[in-house]
Amino acid sequence: MRNGTLLYLHIPFCDSKCHYCSFNSYVEKSGLKNGYMEAAVKQLRNDLVEYGIERGSLTTLFIGGGTPSTVKPELYEPFFSALEGYLSEDAEITSEANPNSATKMWLKGMRDLGVNRISIGVQSFFDDKLRLLGRSHGADDAVKAVEWAAEAGFEHISVDLIYATALDSVERLEDEIGRALELPINHLSAYELTIEEGTPFQNSPEVRVESIEQARAVRELLKRRGWMEYEVSNFALSPCRHNLGYWEYRPYLGIGSGAVGRIGNVRYSPHRVVERYVENPRFKELETLSDEEMLHEQILLGLRSCIGVDSGLLDAKMRERAELLVNESRLLYRDGSYFNRDYLLSDEVALFIIG
Repeated sequence: MRNGTLLYLHIPFCDSKCHYCSFNSYVEKSGLKNGYMEAAVKQLRNDLVEYGIERGSLTTLFIGGGTPSTVKPELYEPFFSALEGYLSEDAEITSEANPNSATKMWLKGMRDLGVNRISIGVQSFFDDKLRLLGRSHGADDAVKAVEWAAEAGFEHISVDLIYATALDSVERLEDEIGRALELPINHLSAYELTIEEGTPFQNSPEVRVESIEQARAVRELLKRRGWMEYEVSNFALSPCRHNLGYWEYRPYLGIGSGAVGRIGNVRYSPHRVVERYVENPRFKELETLSDEEMLHEQILLGLRSCIGVDSGLLDAKMRERAELLVNESRLLYRDGSYFNRDYLLSDEVALFIIG
């Protein structure tokens, strides 16, 4: 387990809004990009001091969204300058990107800034499914984006896929994952489609078809190809250190409108409204977590991932329930920790232990 703090930067801008998206992201606010990035630098400088972040102690940076590739590399330069000396020498620096905006020039510009891992929101390699999801790129664009990322020098490339749509079947999923594995990637995130309130899909629940068979097929196919499932939706030849940090329950700074941070027992959120964030990037809504809440979060996160749960964190009753699950072969006990044998049942297992 690593020490250090994680850093997340949220980019709320998109060039189109997908039918399933409930994230804090906007198509019509691109005119705020310059002011927003300036505000992010102000918040970063403030938070580095406010939370006593030591130089060299930020072990990962993840730029998510929204669509980070809609922001030009030169607008990120002041943010990276403000981070100088705070990132560890071997820091993992990830940026998300969409195929329609991850141009060769953008990818090179981000690589030059120090980004060493790219996560591409492919979602599907089938054009009919991309149209269903409201994506603004085609399957060929997705392939090109991955190839261009490799050409730009990225050794760590991830793609996202969505399944459990009305167009999916086990056979199509096998074809789709096969296409992904032909590309120069070492990480794949596969998410079941969920219907969220306030999205276009809210009034079209028929677009989702729940299928445990599809979920099992995704896992078995990747496992046969030598990929590790290290969290319920994440598979890798080389796991994402930033993701692992969350599941290890390490502290993290959250920069930007729509971001969330947690330092110690305090979780904080900057303004979600972009305009208000630009006006006052130092504002935070604070939530103080109890010891019980933090323990429950550690159990839930640990059991949905390869991190597991240290038995020393559990009280006598919780350990008793955990041992019942070990005897039923639902949990594995190894080196003082409990590990989940089936991530698809992670919530049920965690809630049983919590009681």
